Amino acid sequence: MENIIEIKNLKKRYDDKFGLGEIDITIPKGVIVGLIGENGAGKTTLIKSMLNIVKIDSGEIKIFEKDYKKDEKEIKEDIGVVLDNMFFPELLNAKDINNTMKDIYKNWDSKLYFSYLKDFNLPDDKSLKTMSKGMRKKLEIATALAHKPKLLILDEPTSGLDPVVRSEVLDIFQKFIEDEEHSIVLSTHITSDLEHIADEIIFIDNGKKVLQNSRDEIIDNFGVLKCDIDYFSKIDKQDIIAYKKTKYTYEILVNNKEQMSRKYDECVIDKITLEELMVLIIKGEKIC
Repeated sequence: MENIIEIKNLKKRYDDKFGLGEIDITIPKGVIVGLIGENGAGKTTLIKSMLNIVKIDSGEIKIFEKDYKKDEKEIKEDIGVVLDNMFFPELLNAKDINNTMKDIYKNWDSKLYFSYLKDFNLPDDKSLKTMSKGMRKKLEIATALAHKPKLLILDEPTSGLDPVVRSEVLDIFQKFIEDEEHSIVLSTHITSDLEHIADEIIFIDNGKKVLQNSRDEIIDNFGVLKCDIDYFSKIDKQDIIAYKKTKYTYEILVNNKEQMSRKYDECVIDKITLEELMVLIIKGEKIC
């Protein structure tokens, strides 16, 4: 399968306070990849590195099998972007954005753009400064899609949207990759969205890639083993990825859920959510 993004040995450091890398990531064509991690983990820095907004210290980034620096202009023509903070001047309205973008992108489709505005129930003559956060986010998504990109890079694209509109937007994202020629990299704190649409999950913590695997394999293989305090001492330490102690029980993150169910048949092993996985890995205690 052809890779749409290849990142090798990426490193970026801000003073001595935060470092990203060394990170290796490969993203194939035709998938939705979810980036998860807590605030400050490095997700936005990774996204901005891909877009050459942040200058990396070392490493290699290829998008569409092209060097992201040498072929930046050509690459960006085929990327739709939604960042956490809107980048349009607040005095503009949707019509102004159309007039600007059709001079920037050779594939800009005004008809498609205004179609998205209609679908999202967005006015074309209302200035951005008078729009709600949700309206602005929908306008960003419409703008990202209207020049028919091959790749969407999205940072919190559904933030501020109500559940109905979020569902509509997620449907648009799924349709975007149906032909298996398009891909999406989506960073979000709404991990339930990724459980519905993501093909792969990349987990970033403290500037490092902790995990990259298919959504199905993560959900199917990881689990939360629950046992009382007395039984905890019977659990093999090598089976414990991380754990959390409550007043009466232990909640233990385990892999190979079916194997662990047979091994510890006196215990309950619950299916895990992406949010639970994040919390246990980041905040859970580790066996030294």
